[in-house]
Amino acid sequence: MKITKKELEILEILEKDARLTAADLSKMIGEGEEETKAMIQRLEEAKVLVHYTALVDWSKVEARERVTAMIDVKVTPKRGVGFNETAERIYRFKEVSSVYLMSGAYDLSVTVEGQSMNEVARFVSEKLSVLDSVVSTTTHFQLKKYKHDGIIFEEKQSDNRIVVSP
Repeated sequence: MKITKKELEILEILEKDARLTAADLSKMIGEGEEETKAMIQRLEEAKVLVHYTALVDWSKVEARERVTAMIDVKVTPKRGVGFNETAERIYRFKEVSSVYLMSGAYDLSVTVEGQSMNEVARFVSEKLSVLDSVVSTTTHFQLKKYKHDGIIFEEKQSDNRIVVSP
C-alpha cells in the first residue's frame, strides 16, 4: 500500500502514543480533524494500523504473576506453503503471544505466556513439540524485562552522594 507523508506522520506519532485523539493528531500534522480521521480510517481498513495497545509492567502487579518464555523452533517446511502452515497452527494456541519467521539457527521464534514454568513446559511438550513439522525446540524463560518496544522499564537511579577521597 502506498501511503502519503501525512499518513506516515500519523503512524509514527501513534506508534509512540496511541492515546492521542484525532483532534490532537490533526494539530500535530497540520491537517483538519475530519481529514485526519479519514486518514486513520483508511490506515485501519488497509490493516496498516492494526491495533492500539498499552504497555504494562506486570512485574509491579502482585496479583498477576506471569511467566514468559521465548521458544526457538526448528521446523521442516512443507512443499508449497513453506513455514506458513506451521506458523499458523502455532499462533492459534491461546498461550502464544507472538510468532516470527527467523533467519539463522532456528526457523520460528515463539513467545508464550503462562501462569508458571510448569504450564509453559506442558505447552511445549504436549502441544508444540508434537506438531508433525516441528523438529526441535529450545525454551528460554524471561527473567527480567529491561526494555520493551523502545520503552525502558526501570531507569537507573543516579547516585547523588558527594565523592570523598582520602
